[in-house]
Amino acid sequence: MERLIEGYRRFQEEVFPGRRDHFHLLAEMQAPQWLFITCSDSRIVPDMILQTEPGDLFITRNAGNVVPVSTDDDGATATIEYAVEVLKVKHAILCGHSDCGALKAALNRPDPALMPKASRWLGHVEEAFSYRQPLNPAEGEHAELASLIRGNVVAQWLNLKAQPAVRRAMEHGALTVHGWYYDILSGRIEQYDEKLGRFFPLLGQSEAGEGLR
Repeated sequence: MERLIEGYRRFQEEVFPGRRDHFHLLAEMQAPQWLFITCSDSRIVPDMILQTEPGDLFITRNAGNVVPVSTDDDGATATIEYAVEVLKVKHAILCGHSDCGALKAALNRPDPALMPKASRWLGHVEEAFSYRQPLNPAEGEHAELASLIRGNVVAQWLNLKAQPAVRRAMEHGALTVHGWYYDILSGRIEQYDEKLGRFFPLLGQSEAGEGLR
């Protein structure tokens, strides 16, 4: 706890005073343009990766960056609905990442007696097996897992597009939905191209689809 408290002290003394006006504007409202759906993994820090500021991203996280379709009482879909219907975000990004523990567990099931809730939650990533991407030899021993993680991005991206609020916004041209894969080791992002059925680097590939502008 000492480390966190020291970080908070530095924020109060060194960061907040210089950005007081920005936080003043955010104190009573928010108007993010981007909904960012990603994993709970501690290595994924969206504001660092994308160099965004407070108020820019509306974020929802869970194990495996899941968008459930089999239940109406989960926080992820409630957050998505609010972001689209109330905040009127222009882009929704579904972002998976390398070395994802949820997909590791999908390959090697945890003991249901030890982690009953986690075991049930893994049912939401079963469709990843249907969308596994081609193995990349450059990823070596991690290629199989990376293939499945990318498959999960596709599966959850499709689930996201099927959400009623998202579908309506897309039909009216008010929302664009993106599927991303973030590689922790290299810091690179790939984007899924639906027409080609493949992932391409987010930077330097016109085939990767529309950008975020």
